[in-house]
Amino acid sequence: MSSRSLAYLLKHANARLSDLMGPALEPCGIDSREYGVLSVLGRSEPMSQLEAAQRMGIDRTTMVAMVDGLERKGLVGRRPHPADRRKNIVEPTERGREVLAEAGRLVAAAEEEFLAPLPDADARQLRDALERLIPPRSDG
Repeated sequence: MSSRSLAYLLKHANARLSDLMGPALEPCGIDSREYGVLSVLGRSEPMSQLEAAQRMGIDRTTMVAMVDGLERKGLVGRRPHPADRRKNIVEPTERGREVLAEAGRLVAAAEEEFLAPLPDADARQLRDALERLIPPRSDG
């Protein structure tokens, strides 16, 4: 694979960003996957595990394991769905919202470090281009 191929460049850019995000999130006691789940659960109206999994594009079993881990850390809680007793609503706890806010600041700093080699206009253009390449999800 050529070092100029898009697949190579995206893979290695993602690896570099992951290398920055892991240590950045350590003070919060979460990893980047947990941050992603917490972000989805904290940004909108309460949702079920299945709805969160669908929004993130991951399978239900993986989501259950992720929510279980976040619940053990005291960052999310489950409660019965008011309209469907077969479902649970999953929401960040107060502590989970605090961690999410701090993690958001740390992730923003890691992203800034990642983009630092680019002039500001190029960094914005890269973000804009990547957003256009990702199709919008019908569920949010």
